[in-house]
Amino acid sequence: MTVDQDERLSRPAGIRSVRLGDTKVSFVPDGAIQGRPLSWLPDTTEETWAAHPQYLDASGHLVASTGGLLVEHGDRALLIDAGWGPVSLPAEPGSPNGAVHGGALLDSLAELGRGPENIEAVAFTHLHIDHLGWAWRLAPGGDQPVFTQAEYLVSEPEWAQRDLSAQGVTEEVAAALTPRVRTVADGQEIFPGVRVQVTGGHTAGHTQYVITGGGTRLIAFGDALHSPIQVDHPEWSCLYDHDRARSAEHRRRLVAELEEPGTIGFGVHFADAVFGQVRRDGAGSAWQPLDA
Repeated sequence: MTVDQDERLSRPAGIRSVRLGDTKVSFVPDGAIQGRPLSWLPDTTEETWAAHPQYLDASGHLVASTGGLLVEHGDRALLIDAGWGPVSLPAEPGSPNGAVHGGALLDSLAELGRGPENIEAVAFTHLHIDHLGWAWRLAPGGDQPVFTQAEYLVSEPEWAQRDLSAQGVTEEVAAALTPRVRTVADGQEIFPGVRVQVTGGHTAGHTQYVITGGGTRLIAFGDALHSPIQVDHPEWSCLYDHDRARSAEHRRRLVAELEEPGTIGFGVHFADAVFGQVRRDGAGSAWQPLDA
């Protein structure tokens, strides 16, 4: 990796876009979460991070961007995940997380020429708060969620085993959200060139989305991977994985898929290296950020 690529591993992402034929995909930044590396990836050691300091910021934290993936095809627009929303939390002793900040997603959408009312559907990889955030925020002066025209697409097993209260969603807000939810099944096409793949592991119904266009495949893999360092160590599960063995099994298959020609990955939490490809060499597998 170049010095610039190393720097990208320890800072939050800005807007970045990739073309897949007639489809444009863009990272829509909302904010960032700091993660304590030994807490987030419990199988790592102090020696791990001493050998790989490029993944840590100046305070020794992993940097996880938050936001969504805007998929545009003609006049149509789909959003995958919706950031954390307006939040500012300091680091707390004993927490696996450092500081958290969010709230930029609507401004980022505006920079990309879209308002929340232009989004026809929001598809969720899973129902954790840092992916749900803006979906349950109300539009200013109204009683409807900010994505006024959108359906909310959730995999069947994820919705069946939901616990929105654990994510800070009140019963009142959940009641407003529920009529908008449409469950989707593995293999289903939900938007031109976008298909559902239910993976489980991180949560019971964790889902990734495969986007194809222009002879290229992009896998938006949600929280299957939290840091690019896991590409070379798929056995390292995150503290927040619901089923660590299943998530590790999926990561091994995912990394192998990402090594295939014509394949790009999208890691929403991958600092400022959200779009990339996996390259294998004698030293193992590595995430190579795109220069988009």
